[in-house]
Amino acid sequence: MDNKRLGEFLRARRALVRPEDHAMPAGARRTPGLRREEVAVLAGVSTDYYVRLEQGRERNPSPQVLRALAGALLLEDEEAAYLRAMVDPPERPLSPPAREYAGPQLVALLDAWADTPALVYGRYLDLLAVNSLGEALFSWLGTESSLITALFLNPAAQRFYRDWALVAQGCVAALRAANPDPGDQRLQALVGELSVRSRDFARMWARHDVRAKTASTKHFRHALAGELALDFETFSVNSAPGQHLVVYRAAPGSAAERSLALLGSLSPTDVHDIQDEGHTSHELS
Repeated sequence: MDNKRLGEFLRARRALVRPEDHAMPAGARRTPGLRREEVAVLAGVSTDYYVRLEQGRERNPSPQVLRALAGALLLEDEEAAYLRAMVDPPERPLSPPAREYAGPQLVALLDAWADTPALVYGRYLDLLAVNSLGEALFSWLGTESSLITALFLNPAAQRFYRDWALVAQGCVAALRAANPDPGDQRLQALVGELSVRSRDFARMWARHDVRAKTASTKHFRHALAGELALDFETFSVNSAPGQHLVVYRAAPGSAAERSLALLGSLSPTDVHDIQDEGHTSHELS
């Protein structure tokens, strides 16, 4: 068990729980969140025991204690599973995973959806495949294949995502959820680089959010198509564990649907040429 990481997780999650969430009086507090003794009471353990957990001096919390802590810290199912994995980690593969790539059948499926932006990303949020309309929608990425690197290091990301902070938090949480092994060297390198180069990433990573992407609505500000609101759904790729398929959809009859249709009528070369010429104020609506 990684005692240090367990302590970091408990402290981070404790700071996010308000006393009011447990019908407790808030009172005057110097720091946000619950006090250690409050978590201990809620979990039914001694304060000394809980302090030892946060300090990394307690090595073998039982499944019952972990369930109680998950309840006290109001952890969602994925966060509770992540907590259990820190105490009883899965076996590490004997060799590093092979380079991720989207299978040919999956790529063919994306290409068949001419009117729907769709993409596939891997466990490190690398873009593995994208169809033509998806490429036009995400043209701001250029040649960058790491979605999370572009999200935090490319200034265009905050212009493209109208709700950038929510998108960024979701991506950080998804990166942690997809990579529970703290010894993963690629994850360590990616997190290390982004933590050094982006204060926003370092702050969000320190929250220890754990949440896979599911379904929601994203609000975009495209250089050519203007403002778009698109629903999306995320699907796990059963033939390639760790990969996810994301499909976007505009509401029927909406301005977003018309903008996507016009965007799809341009070739990828047209999209990049127009952007390179600086016509960023043009809209297709």
